[in-house]
Amino acid sequence: MSVSQLRVAMLSAHSCPVGKLGTKDTGGMSVYIRELARELGKQGHLVDVYTRVHDPKDRQTYELGQNARLIHLRAGEDEEIHKLAVYSHLPDFVCNLERFRKHNNLQYDLIFSHYWLSALAGAYLQQWWHVPHITMFHTLGAVKNAIKEGAYLAPGEAEPELRIETERGLVQKCHHIIAPTEREKEELIRHYGASSEKISVVPCGVNLEQFKALDKTQARQYLSFGNDKIILFVGRIDPLKGIDKLIKALPYLRNIQGLRLVVIGGGEHSQREIEQLRKLACDLKIQNSVNFLGLVKHAQLPYFYSAADACVVPSYYESFGLVTLESLACGTPVVATDVGNHKNVIRQGETGYVVIDNTPRHLADKIALLLSRPSTDTKSAQLIRATVSKFSWSNVAEAIVRDCQLVLANYLAPVS
Repeated sequence: MSVSQLRVAMLSAHSCPVGKLGTKDTGGMSVYIRELARELGKQGHLVDVYTRVHDPKDRQTYELGQNARLIHLRAGEDEEIHKLAVYSHLPDFVCNLERFRKHNNLQYDLIFSHYWLSALAGAYLQQWWHVPHITMFHTLGAVKNAIKEGAYLAPGEAEPELRIETERGLVQKCHHIIAPTEREKEELIRHYGASSEKISVVPCGVNLEQFKALDKTQARQYLSFGNDKIILFVGRIDPLKGIDKLIKALPYLRNIQGLRLVVIGGGEHSQREIEQLRKLACDLKIQNSVNFLGLVKHAQLPYFYSAADACVVPSYYESFGLVTLESLACGTPVVATDVGNHKNVIRQGETGYVVIDNTPRHLADKIALLLSRPSTDTKSAQLIRATVSKFSWSNVAEAIVRDCQLVLANYLAPVS
């Protein structure tokens, strides 16, 4: 069976896809949902993305693009709350979603939920609507805890048992799971007993129209970067991102003249973490070489990627690694830890380096190798960009549609 036009209810309960990127709970998942919804709409499918109201100024409905819209629902206070606090408001979220659906006479072919909180909401709706439920976890609580307890001893709070047990149950209840990497598929099987046949591996994508190689000199002039050697970090200010390890790598690079680390990300909820990182830079006597720029508009990021000599992703854990795709799409090489899909995205020694872990020495050694190369010119930037062309959102959306149609066909198939 093939459905020419899918009607999809996409759930993102705790994180708004049009929220400020780089803040505490708004990162790669938000980019994924927004870009995928837009691309599915462009390809003729109807997509409604449901999230909770995060601000009293939020309108109920926003157009994301052709055939795609974002819908805000009341669930708890109309403000940012800790994502775990969203759990107790999920019944309100689901009831208000159902109220909106009935009031607007909407019907959906399937549910596509994102993160365990949304997947729990999706589990209620799949019973009410009698439609298949596809989920994507984006991160796994059991894996985060394994990293914190394992050899790397990643910092930050442990994930609660509530999340672990809920994810284990959801793996059994949903009809299908999208994993962005083979590694996550294996982790779902190992930690939660997921059935291999229930999981499809579909990589994340990058907006190749937005993220493209700009002239390095012009990008630097636009940002007033001068001739410094620029190392770039882009992402949430979170202990799991390993930014402290990157700062500790800088003293190993003292012989490189005019070296500067530019950190993009933050927001009002990250001030304590930023102050700790500033103190670390001061203790290492490199405070003049580290610039915290805070939040930057998504549309401005290509200037930063293009102006940088290297982008570094020192994370303890990534579900995929969207920042790596964005940087390479802009022609800038990457040094990244062996997490997410980095080994399949970065061409070792050609478009960057994958390091075994984020120890400062390992990061510094590979950053030094990149900075010792001639500055990236237009031709080399285009060659780097070409290596990620297959990760276009149109390719990702087509793969997702194929999975949706297969799941729907199996769901509707008569029982013999």
